[in-house]
Amino acid sequence: MTSTPRAVLAASFTPGGTAVPEAKRFTREVMTAWAAVSAIDAAERLAGELAEQVSGEPFEVVWIHNGESVQVEVREKIEGEGTTGPADAGTWGVTLSADTRTRWARIDLPGGEPVPSDEWLIEAANGPGWLGFLADASDLLAGTLDSAMVPAIIAQIVVPRLASWCAVYTTDHQDSGLRPAYLWHADETQIDALRERLADIQIPPDGPAVLHVGEWQSLAFPLTARGRRLGVMCLGRRDRFPDEALQIAEDLSRRAALALDNARLYDQQAAANRALQRSLLPPDEPTTPGLDFHVIYEPAGETNEVGGDFYDLFPVGEGVWRFAIGDVCGTGPEAAAVTGLARHALRLLGREGYGVAAVVARLNQAILEEGERSRFLTLLHGEIRAVDDGLDISLVSAGHPEPLRLRASGAVDVVATPQPLLGVFTEVDFHEDRVRLSTGDVLLGVTDGVTERRCGGRLLDDDGGLAELLAECADLSARAVAERIRRAVQDFAPEPSADDLAILVLRAP
Repeated sequence: MTSTPRAVLAASFTPGGTAVPEAKRFTREVMTAWAAVSAIDAAERLAGELAEQVSGEPFEVVWIHNGESVQVEVREKIEGEGTTGPADAGTWGVTLSADTRTRWARIDLPGGEPVPSDEWLIEAANGPGWLGFLADASDLLAGTLDSAMVPAIIAQIVVPRLASWCAVYTTDHQDSGLRPAYLWHADETQIDALRERLADIQIPPDGPAVLHVGEWQSLAFPLTARGRRLGVMCLGRRDRFPDEALQIAEDLSRRAALALDNARLYDQQAAANRALQRSLLPPDEPTTPGLDFHVIYEPAGETNEVGGDFYDLFPVGEGVWRFAIGDVCGTGPEAAAVTGLARHALRLLGREGYGVAAVVARLNQAILEEGERSRFLTLLHGEIRAVDDGLDISLVSAGHPEPLRLRASGAVDVVATPQPLLGVFTEVDFHEDRVRLSTGDVLLGVTDGVTERRCGGRLLDDDGGLAELLAECADLSARAVAERIRRAVQDFAPEPSADDLAILVLRAP
């Protein structure tokens, strides 16, 4: 009964003076890929001997990994009818088919598993190979800031160069104890059994220390960086660890600990950024009977939840709401601080009964009082009152792209006079504009991520482009209007937008 091969690698060769060396080189690459470094010399010798027997036709070298052994086959085409030889002739044999002669030989792997190469360790520790290995390991570890990926990288660097298996344990941020993070074995079929053995092992927090894991010689190296204990790296092999392996593993554990600490610091900073970003978004969408509205908000950048643009819609009384859509100049923590200040000030002052113009004036003063931390802010802020035949809106447009009204007839007009942006002038007398939305009318407010969407030398809002888009949205719901505007922004240029985008649509149902 034959077992299913775990892996098969093959290559074709043309007869000639380089055929045998190339077959040996291919064999070395295969044994290295399979971590069967202890069998490299024997495998190269067998592959060379079998390749030398080829009669002069192109041939194929096939290596088959059967778990406890590896088998090489050299296959060549033959003329005429062939006969079938013995199916199994110990550790070598010849098989004939109708047009193919296959010479094969089998090598048993020590212990039925890959064994680390002590020759490589000795050579590396006493030459430039050690530094090259550690440099490559450092590059791999530095290539990720995902703290969950670092243990996996550690284990796959160690196996099979230094050990047959590696288990990485990590602590949480409170250092409440070690927990398994990643386990890797040169023979993947042994991972589950090894995990069961390690489940009952007491992992020492300090070290290096010797562990007792069945027949394995096992060593534990602490992962400590900047005075903090982050985990433990455990290595195992059936034979004794050479001193060179201990030297390299200890150096590698320090580099791995530093990479893990950097990844954790990044995780903490990213979590803080996400918490800050979420705090700048409205907590929820209000219930708005008598008002059809929709908001689209898309910050630029793949990892951002908020950007310099912001929006809000909140109730201030029975049948009365306040809305805002704004754009803070700049990015980063300073812009985020102004965004938070603006949104919270608008809600607080609106619910305290201040009129729209008074709220904008007080927000302007608050931004100026931030001093060097202040940022310019464009803002469209207004109050909505539901009436019998539509909506009455009072609003202030402070340095913001002009709001547009779409009438049910399809006509589009500007409904606010431009006023100074916030954070620039100390003495500004803001005034409110009054707008009536009759049944089916729509009010559109956007940030410059819409109006200044660029394609070559042309902007989307050149020659009233946004008004033309809005004119095509008669009889659509607020959501449908917002989605059509967004789609037009996306389609205006082939490249992704580099600016934040906010769209606020109000419709009198």
